[in-house]
Amino acid sequence: MVDVVIVSYNSRDRLRACVDPLLETPGANVIVVDNASPDQSLEAVRDLPVQAIQLPVNGGFAHGVNAGWRAGSAPYVLLLNPDARIEGGSLQALVQALEADPRIGAVAPQILDEDGSLDYSLRRFPRLRSTYARALFLHRLFPTASWTDELIRDQAVYERRGNPDWVSGACILLRRKALEELDGLDEGFFMYSEDIDLCRRLRAAGYELLYEPAALVEHEGGASAPRAELLPVLAASRLRYAAKHRGAVGALLERIGVALEAATHVAVSRGGRRARAGHARALRLAVTRPTQS
Repeated sequence: MVDVVIVSYNSRDRLRACVDPLLETPGANVIVVDNASPDQSLEAVRDLPVQAIQLPVNGGFAHGVNAGWRAGSAPYVLLLNPDARIEGGSLQALVQALEADPRIGAVAPQILDEDGSLDYSLRRFPRLRSTYARALFLHRLFPTASWTDELIRDQAVYERRGNPDWVSGACILLRRKALEELDGLDEGFFMYSEDIDLCRRLRAAGYELLYEPAALVEHEGGASAPRAELLPVLAASRLRYAAKHRGAVGALLERIGVALEAATHVAVSRGGRRARAGHARALRLAVTRPTQS
C-alpha cells in the first residue's frame, strides 16, 4: 500500500492527468493537498476517488506534503508533482526497492521530459565551489565537470542503479518510518531546497538513498528553470539551507556566492527583462535578508 501525496497550486489543468494512472494502480491511495489555489484546483478531481485536503492558506510545498502524508497510514509515501505521471509498473519497481532493503529510506525513479529526453534529476549536495562556478557561468563552459554544478549530466549514470547525494523532489518514494523519524519535511523552506534538506537528513539518520532507473516518470516541468518571480524564493531557500547545514563562515560565503550569481545574471541573462528583474530581487534579498536556520 502506498499513499501518493500530490501537492497542487494552480494545477487545475494538469492535476487530473497526474491522478488518472494512479487510480488504476492497485494499492495506491491518492491524497491531493491543495495549497489554497486561486484556480480551485481540487475541482478537477472532485468526482474521482481521491482523498482531497483543502488548506486555507498556502504554507509552502513542505507544509502541503506534511499535511498529506500525515493524513495517510500506508508504509510507503510517494511524493509526486502534479505535472508528473507515473504508471503502476514503475511505482511497483520503487516499492520493491524499499521492500528489498530496510536501510533504504527513499528511492527515486528516472525522470523523462515530455519529449522523452532525460531530465537531470540526480544531484550533488551544494558546495561553495559549485555556487561560485555557477555565478561565473563556468558550468556552461565545463558542463560535465563535477565541481561546476550540482546536476549530474553524465547520461551513463542514469542507466544504472546508484546512490546520489540527493534527487529531485518531483517524484520520490519514502519509507513512512523514516518520515516519522524526521518529523517530515522542514516547513521553514517555502519552496526549493526542502528536497536537498530531506535527503541530507535521511542520510544523517542512517538511511540510504537509491536511484532506480527501471522506474520511469514523465515530468512536464522537469527541465525548466525557476520562473522570474520565484528567483528570490530560490535564493532565500539556498541561504536557509546554508545556515542550517554549514557553519557561520560557510553560510556567509554562500550568501556572497548567491549575491554574486544574482548580480552576474542581472548583467547577463537569457530570460530578458523579467528574468533580470527577478535576479535583481534575489540580489537584494541576499544582501539584506537576516540569516535564518
